[in-house]
Amino acid sequence: MSARNDVPPSTVGVELLDYGVEVEYSDGRKTVYRGVPEPVTDTLTTPPKKETHVLVTDPTETEGVMLYVNDLKTHDDILESTGVGRVILDDGDAEEIFPGVTVRRPGGMRTEIEADPEIARGRVFVFVEDDWSEQSYEFVQKVEESAADDPADAAENTDGE
Repeated sequence: MSARNDVPPSTVGVELLDYGVEVEYSDGRKTVYRGVPEPVTDTLTTPPKKETHVLVTDPTETEGVMLYVNDLKTHDDILESTGVGRVILDDGDAEEIFPGVTVRRPGGMRTEIEADPEIARGRVFVFVEDDWSEQSYEFVQKVEESAADDPADAAENTDGE
């Protein structure tokens, strides 16, 4: 079997911990992506040659689906037994991997991810790692600042009292 095919994901178990995100694969094994995820509101661009894993939870945050992006190491049969999917993109390609979650390959061995958690109807995590480091990210809604939230505007609106 080739290690370079798209593989559809199955449902995996998810537990949100105070020190990271635990994923329970279909075969019963578990792994923890350590660290409190850094919030992302726009496009996340990974450094070159990093493994990129995207996890979208269901609204209960107890299960979800996970995809590896451009993983060339893991064989299809292993992915299928764990429930993890894979998408392979060429430079310049883009694909909506889940509703509200798009990945693209802009070139230079980088991956760009954009996500709208409201459309995804769950939490959207991205784990970026190699043999030396791992980072965790979570897509969150942009908070629009109102004039009432801005101390400078509030100071301008006082009557000098």
